[in-house]
Amino acid sequence: MSDHATTDTREIIVEILLSLEKGQDFSHKLMKAVLDKYDYLDPREKAFIKRVTEGTIERQLELDYYLDRFSSVPVRKMKPLIRCLLRMSTYQILYMDAVPDSAVCNEACKLAAKRGFRTLKGFVNAVLRNISRSKEQMPLPDPKDTVKYLSIKYSMPEWIVNLWLPAYGREGTETLLKGLLSIHPVSLRFSTELTEAERESLAEKIEKTGVRLQQSRELPYVYLAQNLENVSELPGFAEGKFTVQDASSALAVEAAGICPGNTVMDLCAAPGGKTILAAEFAGEAGHVVSRDISEYKTDLIRENLERMNRRNVEVQVYDATVHDPEKEKYADVVLMDVPCSGLGVMGKKRDIKYHATPESLQSITELQRQIVAAGWQYVKPHGVLLYSTCTIHRGENQEMAVWITENFPFVLEEERQLLPGTDETDGFYYARLRRKA
Repeated sequence: MSDHATTDTREIIVEILLSLEKGQDFSHKLMKAVLDKYDYLDPREKAFIKRVTEGTIERQLELDYYLDRFSSVPVRKMKPLIRCLLRMSTYQILYMDAVPDSAVCNEACKLAAKRGFRTLKGFVNAVLRNISRSKEQMPLPDPKDTVKYLSIKYSMPEWIVNLWLPAYGREGTETLLKGLLSIHPVSLRFSTELTEAERESLAEKIEKTGVRLQQSRELPYVYLAQNLENVSELPGFAEGKFTVQDASSALAVEAAGICPGNTVMDLCAAPGGKTILAAEFAGEAGHVVSRDISEYKTDLIRENLERMNRRNVEVQVYDATVHDPEKEKYADVVLMDVPCSGLGVMGKKRDIKYHATPESLQSITELQRQIVAAGWQYVKPHGVLLYSTCTIHRGENQEMAVWITENFPFVLEEERQLLPGTDETDGFYYARLRRKA
């Protein structure tokens, strides 16, 4: 690893971490931009950048807890560059074996000096060597202090741990936290129009490229992919034989019970995964109206529709919080995958947990209610409202379903909370509500 995990590579990682400290963007967007910019790098170098950056972000609370114990200077008082450098180096020492600890320490000292902190080389070296010597018995909070212990061990803010403990108990919460930190395969959703034999043949071709596929337990047309470098280069992608869509999202569309010939509205549709699956279920005799709030988002939907060869979809720019009287009692099924806190996808969007607050959860709930209030009338009598989020928060999920039944003419027929660590999906919730006559 030392031949390609060079100081330059580490400098790229530090730059990403510094940008995140300044709140310039979310990590998954910055990561994509950086890997595109340095596309000429060896694949192993790009993999190293991705692994260290994502791991450092994901484990930040835990890393800071250790650094505060092994450093004479508290993390919050360190120079931003030194703080980022120590976090990423501590992550490598604790969670990566490919580079010897001595090399991690040496490269960190070199980079500190290169960036104008020559006088802090001794400090950086001492902290990292102390951590290296103690890494087999790193101190965690007392397990009796459940919230603090789970927060540090799984690097999750205490308020989120407190949010989940009443709903899932200690064991269930720990399973969930573990699930969010585990490896997250990319979910490939094959066209439902492929036969079983065609699916198996395509899966074999994809596996020949070095990708490992595992068929979903619940959906035969969804495969979980590991060792995936570039999805657009896989056989069948350009021809529209599959798309990237989490199994949880596909399960929600399945639960809506869309039949051939149905009219469907998808209100917050970008990038279009649910729209495409709904269009497949509705068939050529059916029709899907797919909406989102901006041209940028609707362009994403159109791009995916074109690749997947769907012709029974009408894409529109429309604000879901504004009622459209022309669409009252229009649809057999309305898909309402509302903006949410995103706590279910923290395994992929690792810094959501540092941006979310109890107050932000309250404001997003208000937005969700606006969308429901504006859109429920689009459902025909006896039709289905399929409400969904990619979060794990009763206020946005189960309590929202109750609020809908209390305020609008709907009956709750089915609801499901999917959980990382228990299900093979992101954290996701859906509720199927039937409109009364």
